[in-house]
Amino acid sequence: MAKNARRPSEPERRAGASSSEEQPNPVWFKPVMFGFMLLGLVWIITFYVSQSRLPIADLGSWNIVIGFGIMFVGFLMTTRWR
Repeated sequence: MAKNARRPSEPERRAGASSSEEQPNPVWFKPVMFGFMLLGLVWIITFYVSQSRLPIADLGSWNIVIGFGIMFVGFLMTTRWR
């Protein structure tokens, strides 16, 4: 290690780490997160109300898996919400 290299003090290291962790999410993050959750819910409700004719009749019960998958993406996004 060079003699001129400066090591940051403990408070400087903590301040640098905490500022990157506490940055707010972009403006689009929350609407997209809730949008995924609502889209998945609407997908499943549409499947049940239409008696499995909608949204995609050829998939049959796989429409439930797709709906829960879309909602799961939204729920995963909640882990990154600050």
